[in-house]
Amino acid sequence: MILEVKNKDTLVIGEFKFKCSVGRNGITKSKIEGDGKTPRGVFSLGTIYWRKDRVRKPITKLNKSVLSKNDAWCNDIKSSLYNKKISIFNKVNKEKLFRKDNKYDYLIVINYNTKRIVKNIGSAIFLHLTKDYKKTAGCVAVSLKDFKIILKLIKKNSKIKIY
Repeated sequence: MILEVKNKDTLVIGEFKFKCSVGRNGITKSKIEGDGKTPRGVFSLGTIYWRKDRVRKPITKLNKSVLSKNDAWCNDIKSSLYNKKISIFNKVNKEKLFRKDNKYDYLIVINYNTKRIVKNIGSAIFLHLTKDYKKTAGCVAVSLKDFKIILKLIKKNSKIKIY
């Protein structure tokens, strides 16, 4: 199953079309940390994280993990932990995953730059939630209702194609 981000506001899975938002500066093949762009390419999907204090455990074939108040994602290009889930107590630049807003109540890691990590080409690229479809910092965002439908459609080997 392929999730296709065909343009800046449409995600297609088979016959299903979903409204989405991407990076505020568009889609690029040459991603740089902090550029506000979504990486172009075909990527596998990683773990789905969720806030058990706000939403139900996701029913999906993907690996699942509960978010804790201390979870963050390293976006510090000087750190050996770059583009990995870390604790908020690490003394590096990071993005908190346990947020006041609902964007990360559910999030799926898009496996961009997660295997052989290259510093400064982008980190923390997720499929996450949105209420208003405002542009993201580089992720792909969909509504909660659509996210729940997408969970039913994707499989463990599903990929996301962004172009």
